[in-house]
Amino acid sequence: MNELDLMTKIVSLCKRRGFVFQSSEIYGGLKSAYDYGPLGVELKRNIAAAWWRSMVYERDDIVGIDASIVMHPKVWETSGHVSGFSDPLVDCLNCKERFRGDKAPQMAAGTEVVYIKGGKDKGEKIKGVVNSRGYVCPICGSSELSEERQFNGMFRTTLGPVDPLDEFFREIKGKDLSERDMRGIYENITKSSLVYLRPETAQAMFVQFLNVQQTTSMKVPFGIAQQGKSFRNEITVEHFIFRSCEFEQMEMEFFIEPGTQAEWLKYWTDNRMAWYAKYTNSPTNFRLRQHDRDELAHYSDDCFDVEYLYPWGWGELEGVASRTDYDLKKHAGATGVKLSYFDQNKADPETGKMGWRYVPYVIEPAAGLTRTFLALMLDAYTEEKGVDAEGKEKSRVFLKFHPSIAPIKAAILPLVKKDGQPEKANEIAKKLREAGLNVSYDEQQSIGKRYAKHDEVGTPFCITIDPDTMKDDTVTIRYRDTAEQRRMPIAEAIETVIQSSRHPL
Repeated sequence: MNELDLMTKIVSLCKRRGFVFQSSEIYGGLKSAYDYGPLGVELKRNIAAAWWRSMVYERDDIVGIDASIVMHPKVWETSGHVSGFSDPLVDCLNCKERFRGDKAPQMAAGTEVVYIKGGKDKGEKIKGVVNSRGYVCPICGSSELSEERQFNGMFRTTLGPVDPLDEFFREIKGKDLSERDMRGIYENITKSSLVYLRPETAQAMFVQFLNVQQTTSMKVPFGIAQQGKSFRNEITVEHFIFRSCEFEQMEMEFFIEPGTQAEWLKYWTDNRMAWYAKYTNSPTNFRLRQHDRDELAHYSDDCFDVEYLYPWGWGELEGVASRTDYDLKKHAGATGVKLSYFDQNKADPETGKMGWRYVPYVIEPAAGLTRTFLALMLDAYTEEKGVDAEGKEKSRVFLKFHPSIAPIKAAILPLVKKDGQPEKANEIAKKLREAGLNVSYDEQQSIGKRYAKHDEVGTPFCITIDPDTMKDDTVTIRYRDTAEQRRMPIAEAIETVIQSSRHPL
């Protein structure tokens, strides 16, 4: 199968079966915004629960928080996001696309290029020359580009009941002002009410470090975990839900002694790779890539990316960064609050005396929930060829999810809508729901079509109730991955589904 064809099939399946819809679709949709349908929300919640179980419930050295999306604007000034979270925005004058200048294809100034007028597949060929900036449009290859202008990636809004635009218009009314003067007036008016939608969840864990440590009496090393939405006003959105302006993160800040960061970085990269391996069918499609020195963020002394082999190539799924003590020191300096840790059982390396107060270093595993959703959808997609009972070739499509993250754990299927079969099926469904599992009662269409539908949405088991069930309390359980069918007592079928749905250790 062509890899890009796979992406097309995934997008189609997501819409057809209720995993992902285009946001505001009946109004024409909103670029880069997606809604998760009945099956999509279950898959997303299951992935998030698997991460939280691994990071928090199975450990005694990590606790969680759920911080506000809107934080004090000085948090983002201190962290460097306000001044540094910007990119060079360029418009292509030929195809009208926008892109980041620092991500465009590099070419020597003066190089002659040929591109199609308007960026179409066919049309008039135009010759151009690469200017001194040394790049061309990544979409159409044109050298006809606008000047660079800085584009801030954070969403700005205002907090409070008064619309600052009203005051702005009153202030400039009747005045002959330059654009620079008007911008200055607007910035001054909005300064007191300006806030940002968070571009990452990490900063709240640094800001709340002291509260969490003191209220829980956690001892270093310990971590703070958080899941939630972040917002980045991306210049280019691409590849379905891979890069969008609104996305969800699963991040953890692990606070450690200075000098132990190399040891803990290896621990967490190994840990995170092992976590993905538990839920995937093709572990070789996941890899660990270390950042080059010139690629590191200014606050980091080392970093690895967990990458997945998407249909368009390797792409970042999670970053595991050694952030040093940068964040805690910056916030401490801005607020005057001592964001440090005192270990009375350790000697201070400088004085040799017992009792060491230090600012912890941090290891940060930061995963994208929406990117993991897409990676596991791609990993699960399976097409299988075979023959039917008459010897004719047929194909079967199924999503090979690990049962613990599958949106529906089992489909309960009465063969007919009479003779007590629906009632018996509902009894089985009730017992599975009481065990905390999401199951589907389905009596529509032929049994073959119901099997095919549940294969396509990744349901691991189908339990069929038939006339024999009413005589001896046995059912037929069908296994998604092999299409094998086995007869067993109802109690055994229920226990099979429950045990298979447990998260791997």
